[in-house]
Amino acid sequence: MVAGLPSSLVSRQTLGRRRLRLALVAAVIFLSIAALTRLPGWPLVDARAFDYLSTLWHPPLAEKGPIIVAIDEPSFADLNLQWPWPRSVHARLVTALRAAGARVIALDIIFSEPTTAAEDTALADALGPDVVLAGDETLISSAQADQFVRTLPLGLFTDAGAKAGIASIALGGDGVVRELPNLDDGFAVRIAEAAGMAASLPASGTLMQSFGGPRTYPTVSYYQALDAENLLPPDTFRDRVVIVGLSLQNAPTVAGGGADAFATAYTVHSGRLVAGAEIHATILDNLRTASGIATAGPRLSLVLLLLAALGAVALVWRGTGWPAVIGVAAAVLGFTVASYLALRFGRVFAAPVAPSLAFVAITAAQATLDYAAERRGRRQITQAFGQYLSPDLVARLAEDPGQLKLGGEKRTLSVLFCDVRGFTTIAEGLKDDPEQLTHLINRLLTPLSEVVLSHGGTIDKYIGDCIMAFWNAPLENQAHAHEAVAAGLDMLAAIDRLNVELEAEAKGGDKIFMPLRIGIGINTGECVVGNMGSTRRFDYSALGDAVNLASRLEGASKQFGVPVLLGESTAALVADCFPVLELDRITVKGRSTGTVVATVLPGTGEAALALHRRFLTARYADDQAECHRLATDLAAEIPALAGYYRQGTGR
Repeated sequence: MVAGLPSSLVSRQTLGRRRLRLALVAAVIFLSIAALTRLPGWPLVDARAFDYLSTLWHPPLAEKGPIIVAIDEPSFADLNLQWPWPRSVHARLVTALRAAGARVIALDIIFSEPTTAAEDTALADALGPDVVLAGDETLISSAQADQFVRTLPLGLFTDAGAKAGIASIALGGDGVVRELPNLDDGFAVRIAEAAGMAASLPASGTLMQSFGGPRTYPTVSYYQALDAENLLPPDTFRDRVVIVGLSLQNAPTVAGGGADAFATAYTVHSGRLVAGAEIHATILDNLRTASGIATAGPRLSLVLLLLAALGAVALVWRGTGWPAVIGVAAAVLGFTVASYLALRFGRVFAAPVAPSLAFVAITAAQATLDYAAERRGRRQITQAFGQYLSPDLVARLAEDPGQLKLGGEKRTLSVLFCDVRGFTTIAEGLKDDPEQLTHLINRLLTPLSEVVLSHGGTIDKYIGDCIMAFWNAPLENQAHAHEAVAAGLDMLAAIDRLNVELEAEAKGGDKIFMPLRIGIGINTGECVVGNMGSTRRFDYSALGDAVNLASRLEGASKQFGVPVLLGESTAALVADCFPVLELDRITVKGRSTGTVVATVLPGTGEAALALHRRFLTARYADDQAECHRLATDLAAEIPALAGYYRQGTGR
């Protein structure tokens, strides 16, 4: 359906145009978002999604993981030395850690420049295969070329057996550390090798799994490690990897910055930076536990985007509305949950942002188009039926167009024709005053029309001084016959009130008073109802034998001297609510079969109705004697039918 409307209301042509438009909208949005994801700034959007999803729940730290020896404020205070500290101090630390049972000692400090011979020799003497020193790799860009410059520890130190690993940390476009370095001589790789740990080199672009915010890893101060035997619990460093580096005791904030401190995925929660030593510990744990997270390639991302676009098309293929809103919310949640599950259990990150955006954009665009089409449809309904229906019914129809079937349909209707008696004479009398004639017609048709609308009827057309109306279309009305008859009686009352007004006006001026009388024919039967006419002009109208018979009944009402004449079907349907009096079986002009006709006279008692039925039986049996005998009593009981009874006796 379209915008909440049943599909029966939408022609195949209209539905086809809508679906073609939907396909074009989906294609444009798909291509636009596919192009958007290729822009330089888009990866930062996906990266931020990774930050949140990868840290919703994070794995616990692996057993026997690295310990951080922090070069922090308490250590500066205790040692009372200016940075950089003498290398003999680091030599003492290495010796102390080795004595405490450390498996590997990694110094996240670059010793690339010589100091004094004594200091350098002291450090070299303390080094060995269980020590890893940091190196650096820097990209230097110039107008002529880009080149990588490596800064490595002095040969004196590596000749002593220490390993060198590149400790450079690559930052994303937003300054956040997310990717694992894939250097075969990276700092963490060298630590793993020195410790004899199995650690596979990650593929390029592999993302780092964070295990928490700053100080997640066990951390001790540098000065404590120098005297571990007295200041730390026993076996603190036993068989552990120890990473030494700058680490402020209170993790710095993003706004404040910090030395050798970086934002990680977890920073979105803590707002704090993580020390470089802890980042190397995280990288090491990612390598040795295979916790790194691969990223979906461009092809897979494009396929996921296409599937999202197709899903959105499927959701709104039949229409939009509250189910579509719920579907969009479910789809976005589904994309997010699926991305999280793939990240957590499949170790693959497929960003949910682009598919979610495509899904929302397609459904929102189509909902907007459907809403506009629905508004146009409601305006058309209001404009088309505002002439025929009461404002309340028009509002109901506009609110729920599902009650309207566009085009012709078969439906049982109660049809009413109302015509002014002797209008030719009235028109002739006012031929010299056409303005008064027009005014009179308007004053006549206005109350009659209001009566029809107040009873839920549909005004089909005005034919000069005649009104045609019907009930049970376009809105269903189970009591259509009752409403039609009630409207006919109220129209008679409205004419009586109008005659009183016209007579009073005539007495107070020079206008001619000509009392108005109307005749009404009502019939119920199957008709074809719908928009009828030409391609340039059409009306909502009803056609069929039941309509023709209603028109004939209006004319035949003069023959019986009654203001309202009912067809057989109508009389049968309203007999339980109104005193219905059958009058005769007649054959109207244009029909070959006879039909029973009746009238309705409110206030007629049961005794009078029984007497009338006896008269009717005698009339059908051509019992003139009985008719003569009953006519006098009936004329007194039912004065409105006195003329009819006289006809029945042949007088």
